[in-house]
Parts: sequence; structure tokens; C-alpha cells
Amino acid sequence: MRRSLVFPGAAVAAVMLVAAGLAAADNKPKGPKEDGTLPALTKIAGEGMMNSRAYQYLTELSDDIGSRVTGSPAERKSEEWAVAKMKEMGLENVHTEKYTIWRGWTRGTADAQLLSPVNRKLHVDAMGWVGSTAPGGTDADVVTINLFDLDEEAKNVGRLKGKIALVQAKGKPKKDFMMIFADFGNYLKSLSNAGVVAVIGGQGGSRSKGMNLTHTGILGFDADFAVPVVSMTNEDQGQLERLIARGITPRMHINVQNTFTNGPVETANVVGEIRGSEHPEQIFVVGGHLDSWDLSQGTTDNGSGTAATLGAADTIKRAGLRPKRTLRFVLFTGEEQGLDGSYAYYKQHKAEWGNHLGDLILDEGQGIVKNFQMGGRDDLVPVMEAFADSISNLRKVKVDDKIESGTDTLPFSVYGLPGINMEQETAEYGYTHHSAADALEAQKPDIMAQNSTIMAMTAYWIADRPERLAEPWSDAKTAKMLRDQHEYEELKAFNLWPYGDLGQEKTDDKTQ
Repeated sequence: MRRSLVFPGAAVAAVMLVAAGLAAADNKPKGPKEDGTLPALTKIAGEGMMNSRAYQYLTELSDDIGSRVTGSPAERKSEEWAVAKMKEMGLENVHTEKYTIWRGWTRGTADAQLLSPVNRKLHVDAMGWVGSTAPGGTDADVVTINLFDLDEEAKNVGRLKGKIALVQAKGKPKKDFMMIFADFGNYLKSLSNAGVVAVIGGQGGSRSKGMNLTHTGILGFDADFAVPVVSMTNEDQGQLERLIARGITPRMHINVQNTFTNGPVETANVVGEIRGSEHPEQIFVVGGHLDSWDLSQGTTDNGSGTAATLGAADTIKRAGLRPKRTLRFVLFTGEEQGLDGSYAYYKQHKAEWGNHLGDLILDEGQGIVKNFQMGGRDDLVPVMEAFADSISNLRKVKVDDKIESGTDTLPFSVYGLPGINMEQETAEYGYTHHSAADALEAQKPDIMAQNSTIMAMTAYWIADRPERLAEPWSDAKTAKMLRDQHEYEELKAFNLWPYGDLGQEKTDDKTQ
């Protein structure tokens, strides 16, 4: 037998490599297959996909209640409906948490007629929280303003007195959409003072998608405007723009009549829980927003998120499961007016913020879930990827650390916790978003069941895994993250930045 030569140094190196490999394996984030949660998640998957009530909830909300503008009688009716559903499925601590918004608003009428060079009806709807024309309406010429050059437009608002301003997007944008949105709201205030008759232009001046649809919405966070602003269908706006491009000044009649309340109005978030079995003081929030706009039934924005949340809670209850930590299901109101409900939630629960793990929100229409956006928490991406891998047979879902600032994830991200957005495929949502097409027919029942099931599995796993998912970051660390995610300018523009100069990098060049 040939004798092997053993080199002590090589042997030690080999042992060290093996040990390093084992250590790396130990440090690898554990998914449901490794952390003991897989049996419960399997049970949730079966219950959710085979016996989901999410679409039933969505049908009731869409057909029996319909649109739910914050502070309206219909929105208050939806609160009562949600409380009843939570109690019916056996959630604990079911209640409403009241707060007020700055002012209420009710849609009236909006009519428009092209008078010259031809006479025909134009299709318009008022944006939210905007004012009225003179009673009976006004005839006026239509002139254009450039959305992408509002700084220059603001210097010459006098030319618009007695005119209808048509918003166009000419050239390349110099800022991202949310900053343009903020600038547009400020610009509208100057138009009111200048005596402009009305403005044609949707949220942030954006143009309607097409299919003869208008898209309503608010024009600033907690903001109302005296000037009437309307969304016009893409087809009608296109005709006006072509006429103006040919040197022809269209003249039209417009009549917009809306009503404001004299002061604040009351609304409420709806809350119910599955209390944790081991750490009930630790709370993970799961939700969507109950309020909607009012051109249709509010199905895809955000009836689908509301129904998914209720369906997720019901699925976990019917599966007979109780996670280690508390799942708090919250249906926020006031989202469409500036995330009012989720910011109210933070203020009302600030004392227990250290016990929160984050929130999970579905609010991007009727499409399939395709991505978990971790709200700026890059430290959580690897562990969430381990979970996403475990559900790949049901749906392949990616993970990134991006912040979604347009829904109720934002206050959680702003205050140091993961605001987890369930990003969805949104091709069809472009048509139903805030439009007359936002009705039950837009939501497929099978996708509704799958999204609600994924929400239930995700929420349960986060609440039941052996290790706590997250704790709030410090103010300094959160501020730096928000700046790195390019959220500072937007938050500052909407008076939502809470950290002063924290997180600002000061190099020698900048401070000299």
C-alpha cells in the first residue's frame, strides 16, 4: 500500500475551510423550511387557495357600499361593515380609532362643451377637493401651460386671467413625478389669485390614460383649491391640443359645482387583531385602505387591498393558527387625501412604536403580486428572499429595498420600520385607477384569492418566525436611509420630513 503524505499546514487549512463553510451556512437567513413555520404556512396556503372569502368581501364592499370618499356617509358605512366582518371572523380587540381630516368635500356636477371651432360635448370630472366655477358655468378661451416648466409659468400667470388653462407636458421633465406633483399644487394656488376660470389637468397635471376615461384624485397632501380643476378624457384633450397646435384658440363652456364643509370632519381606521401566543406585545400591522374615490365602486383602489386584508385574517383564523406575535389588521382611511389614516395611526401608537415590527400593505390595483418592497430596510432583503423562495411554487415574488411613498407603507418607513409594499403588476390598473372603470368587473377572483393568500402567509411567517423580523432604526440611521433612497426632497415638499439636518452628508467641500 502506498503511504500518503500528510502536511500538517494543509490539514489545518482544510479544517478551517470546512468550519468557515459551516459558519456561513449557519449565518444564512432561514426560511420556512428551516425555521419551523412551513407546516402552518402550508395549512394557510391550502385554506386560502381552496376556501378564500376575499372576493366575497370585495363584492359586498363594491356592490353594497360602493365609493367611499373619506369623511362621507358611505365611508362611515364601510367602517361599520368592516367592524362587523372582523367580529364575525373572530378577531380580537375589534374597534375603530377616530381622527379628523382638515376639511370634507362632496362632488357635485362637472360639464363642459366645446363652443368653437365646432360644437360638441366634452367629457370632464372634477379632481378631489377643488372648488367651483360661477353658478351656471363660464365661457372662456383655452390656453396652454407647460407642466415641465412651472417655475417659468408662475412668472406670467397674469396672461391666464379669464381663461381656461390646459396643462401640457412639453420637453423633458426636470424632476421626478412626486416633485412635479408638489410644484403643481403650489402653482394652482397662484392661478386662483390670478382669476383663472378653470384648469384642465389631472393629478400632477398628468393626462388621462385613454378609453374615454377621466381619473380623479387629490392635488396635494391635505390640500384644497379654490380653482376648479378637471380631468378630461384623453380623446377630448387631444382635440383641444391639436387645434391649439394649428393656431386655433378653442372656446368652451365649463360648469363645475362642488361643496366643502366649513371645518374638519371625523373619520376612523378600523382595527382587529390575532393576539400573539408568546410575544403579544410585539405587533405586525397588515392592511390596505378602506377609503376610495367616487367615480365608480372603488374596487381596485383599494377595495382589493381591503378585501385581501380581511381575507388574510379570515384564512388564518379558519386555519386555527395563532402566531407568536400579534397580527394587527388595520383598514386605514384618508389614504387618498395624503396617507392621513396611517399617519394618524403612528401618532396614536407612538408610545408602543418600539414594539412594532413594520407593516404589510396591498394597494396597487387588481394585478398579481410580483415584488416585496422592503421600505428602505436593506438589512431585511436576504431574510425576505428566503421566504419568497419558499412560496415560489405559488408565485415567484422578487425582493428589493425600495420605498413606496404613495401608500400606507410610508409612515412606517419614515419612522424607522419596514413599510413592506406588495408591489403588483399594474398594466390594467392604469385604466381603473381613480376612474369610472374602477368596478368589480376589473378584479379576477382567482388573482384576488392568490394575493390574499400570499398576504396571509407573509404576515403569519413574519409574526411566527423564531427571530423578530425588525426593530425601529435610530433617527440618524433612518434619516440617512431616507436620503439615500432619495426621499428627502419629496418629504420636505409635503412637510413630512421629521429629522431636520440628520442624515445629511457634510464633506469638506460642502462646509468650506
